[in-house]
This record gives sequence, C-alpha cells and structure tokens, in this order.
Amino acid sequence: MSIKRNLVYLRNSFTELIQIVCGTSIMALGTCLFLLHNRLSTGGFSGASTIFYYLFKFPVGTTMFALNIPLFIFCFFKNGKKFFLRSIIGTFFLSFFINIFEKITPLTQDKLLACIYGGILVGIGTAIILKAGASTGGSDLLAQLIRKFNPNYKTGSLIVIFDTIIVGLNVIVFKQIEIALYSAIAIYIMGKSIDIFLEGIYFTKIVYIISDKYEEIASKVQTELERGATGIYAKGMYTQKNKIVLLCVARKKRNGKNPKDSKGNRFKSIFNYIKC
Repeated sequence: MSIKRNLVYLRNSFTELIQIVCGTSIMALGTCLFLLHNRLSTGGFSGASTIFYYLFKFPVGTTMFALNIPLFIFCFFKNGKKFFLRSIIGTFFLSFFINIFEKITPLTQDKLLACIYGGILVGIGTAIILKAGASTGGSDLLAQLIRKFNPNYKTGSLIVIFDTIIVGLNVIVFKQIEIALYSAIAIYIMGKSIDIFLEGIYFTKIVYIISDKYEEIASKVQTELERGATGIYAKGMYTQKNKIVLLCVARKKRNGKNPKDSKGNRFKSIFNYIKC
C-alpha cells in the first residue's frame, strides 16, 4: 500500500512539474515575443524587470528571480514547504526561459497586436501554473498570499491591481503614456485569460428546474447527466399552485439543452442557471 501511495505521489508530482514547465515556457514566449521588445508590460516583477533591463541592461529573468527572494521567504512561513518549493521551481523556469527567449526577434512591432497576444499567452501560462498549485512569484504569488487571508477575492482581479501599479512606474521611467495605455490592455486581457482558464476548470452552476414532469426530468438528470437532483417544495404566486422545483449543480461543460422524454421531445420546463 505504501509503495502504491508513493507511486501515485510521484506521478502527481511529475504531472505538476510538467504543468509548471509548460506554463512558464508559455509565459516566457508571451513576454519575449510580444511584450519585452515593445517596452510593454503585464506588470508584476516582469514589468519591474523590464525597467531594469532598459536602464541597466540587467537580464530580465535573473532580475525577476532576485526580486522574488523576499516573497519566497514570507511564502515559506505562510504557505508551507510544498507551495514554497513549487514556487521556487516555477520562478526558476520562468527566469530560465526568459533569459533564453529574450534573444529571439519579436514577432511583431505593432503594439496593439503585441499587447493582445502577449496578454493572452501570459494569462494562459499563469493560469496553468496556478492550477498546478505553484507560482512564479511577483503578482500571482502576492495574490495567492492575499487569498489565504480572504479567499473571496478573484486571483485575476488581484493580479490586475498589482500589475497596474507596476505599469504606472513604467510610465514614470519611460515617460510615454502610450506604453501605459497598451500595457493596460495587456493586463486586462491577461487577467481575463486567467479567470476564464481557471473557471473553465472549476466553473459550476446551480440549476433550478420548474416543470410539471419533475420526476421524469430528475430521472433523466441522474441517468444522462450523472448528477443528483433535490426537490424543493414551492408555490407559484401567480397560479397559487404548489410545485416541486428541482435543484442540481452542474459543471459548465454539462450545461446545455433540457433533457428529452421517452418520445424524443424536450420537456416543457423552465431552466434557471445561477453561477456559483
């Protein structure tokens, strides 16, 4: 049993490592192929490192790793050794890939295209890393730490706030308001990409179903959708009739048209979806 448990642990750890490597490589590609050479930023320590890159020619990846050291120390005591080690690995690979990819010629000099595609890639890469239970330091690590105190905050929203502050510093240093405007687009797209990617994995809805054929629908929900259903006694205030309202929880990918009866006709019913 112990050997089996160890094998499962090793398999899960290897899968998480692959996720971290994939996520950091995607982030580095988005940064180097679109953002860095156009002086754009998605904020965070990568944005701060961009400032050091243009002012002092410091390597972006190395600067990012150095800036993250104080956060790692705090993370070690607050989030535990496991998250600490994953974050060290994530930051190391991101720094490594950026130091390699920053030598590649950017794909476009058009700042609008750069902020759109750069924001998408950085957002997707960040979401993959967060899904693996890791971090690359900077804004996403700060967001993770804050969510430890208040989990009601959205990760993407917190990252956008921190990154906006860094972009403001970019404007002060480069004295170009245009950079801030394009960077703001990149930050918004990155934040939305993170939320969409994570919600696509975890997103569920509460479904209220109102129909006279609630028993048949409940049976179909259980057999076809493989979900449970709960009957709630209710009263229609207009008709003054007592009804059974079905309640069930479904993942987003399960949401679709209402089930069919034995004759292939869809039930006459009202479906009310509530995001949760």
